[in-house]
Amino acid sequence: MEIELLYVPDCPNRETARRHLDAALAQQDLAAVVREREVASPEQAERFGMHGSPTIRVDGRDPFAGPDARPSLSCRLYHGEHGASGAPSVAQLTAVLAS
Repeated sequence: MEIELLYVPDCPNRETARRHLDAALAQQDLAAVVREREVASPEQAERFGMHGSPTIRVDGRDPFAGPDARPSLSCRLYHGEHGASGAPSVAQLTAVLAS
């Protein structure tokens, strides 16, 4: 399994996203290398498939992006069981990793 965490410089939600991702991996008993990549330009966002910061890609796709998602350097919101947040929840990531 290939996992990438894409983020803009000084992203306030990067650490939360990484903690949630590590917790979800542990819950699934998965040992995966998470590649973190700083994205600093619109061209990089398009090339790497970043739809806001932070973006988590699993096996080359963003499981939280809709079909009309556009590349973006903006802060990203994830909608979950407790409303909007700057990172996907552990439960959301666990569901993605289990599928």
